[in-house]
Amino acid sequence: MTETFSPTDSFQSLCVIGLGYIGLPTAAFIASKGIAVTGMDTNQSYVDRINAGEVPFFEPDFEETLSRVVSEGSLKASSEVPHADAYIVAVPTPFNDNHELDPTYIESAAESITPHLTGGELIVLESTSPPGTTKKMAEHLIEMRPDLTLEDGKPNSVYFAHCPERVLPGRIMVEMEANDRVIGGLTPRGTELARALYATFCTGELLLTDATTAEMAKLTENSFRDVNIAFANELSVICDKLGIDVWELIELANHHPRVNILQPGPGVGGHCIAVDPWFIVSAAPEESKLIQAARNVNDSKPEHVIDKVLAKAARIKNPTIAALGIAFKPDIDDLRESPSLEIVRELATILEDGDIRVVEPHIKELPPKLKDLDSLQLQDLETAIADADIVLVLVDHKPFKQFDRAKLGDKVIIDTRGLWR
Repeated sequence: MTETFSPTDSFQSLCVIGLGYIGLPTAAFIASKGIAVTGMDTNQSYVDRINAGEVPFFEPDFEETLSRVVSEGSLKASSEVPHADAYIVAVPTPFNDNHELDPTYIESAAESITPHLTGGELIVLESTSPPGTTKKMAEHLIEMRPDLTLEDGKPNSVYFAHCPERVLPGRIMVEMEANDRVIGGLTPRGTELARALYATFCTGELLLTDATTAEMAKLTENSFRDVNIAFANELSVICDKLGIDVWELIELANHHPRVNILQPGPGVGGHCIAVDPWFIVSAAPEESKLIQAARNVNDSKPEHVIDKVLAKAARIKNPTIAALGIAFKPDIDDLRESPSLEIVRELATILEDGDIRVVEPHIKELPPKLKDLDSLQLQDLETAIADADIVLVLVDHKPFKQFDRAKLGDKVIIDTRGLWR
């Protein structure tokens, strides 16, 4: 019979490694339930801002929770890893040029935890990873600490589990607590310990499995979405060629009771959908042909958008372009893997006689990727559109939806989001 653990009795202290869009809200939510949490990050400016109760990125309705748990002393940020009863690793998992996982951040997290272990601790990998990564992380740790074991029930046992995050940026405050979670341990006791930890702050169903299946579950969810987005994006390219309004076409097709086509866009971005399918492809390249084809469709969509803009710009001397949005999705400041950002950068590089005004209401300055381009400047919506010959809609932020279309006049509109159709 599996032993049942009381969450508050089992975990008196927790360390969350990586205080980004996922790690920091996770740390704050658990701290709000009465567990002493230390958040560790190598970015000292993040550490300082968090200890001042400030959120170092834009996430609606999160600052009040963070400020409260910091002022109460339940959460503190540090650049050093302490000893804790449990560790949650929420570090980046980028891929290399071959679309394979770069394990540097995970290995570094394991190495920072290793000196503090005495036996009995739980280590949860939340970072989205290819199947088998949690096991490799555990083996890497045991290589450094052969006095510990991965077996259940011994005084020197260390327990590992994978629990992928499932939240949507912009809705983290709701989904962190309410979403169902998939939890998979390397051993049965590891699974149960992780279940007990997540029960401290999750009201959704906690679904138990093994670590490899949990890793694959997250990749499957995002690959499913990627394939469906690719269908919409491919339709938009076909419709451009055939002179059909893709938005009208999708609206008509979706009246079928068993059809629900998603909306196309300039590509796919973010830390999940643009990355995770490649982990399945790298794990089983010969068996994942559809997933790989979908990735290629979505990765090629920005080039299609660029070609459309260049075709219009070629007819205008010294064109001014208002590029609306460089985040990867609406109403957030997250620029990770953003196709919109890459489109703007590519256009600024190609259009030597062009002038591009970037409108992104959620940032105060251009990111490093764009700062070195003289033809780019960050501008407010009204001014950018007033000065523009071409208006390029890349993100459907709320302020863009609310813009008075009568002010567009006879400007050239390239709308990748169907915002002003």
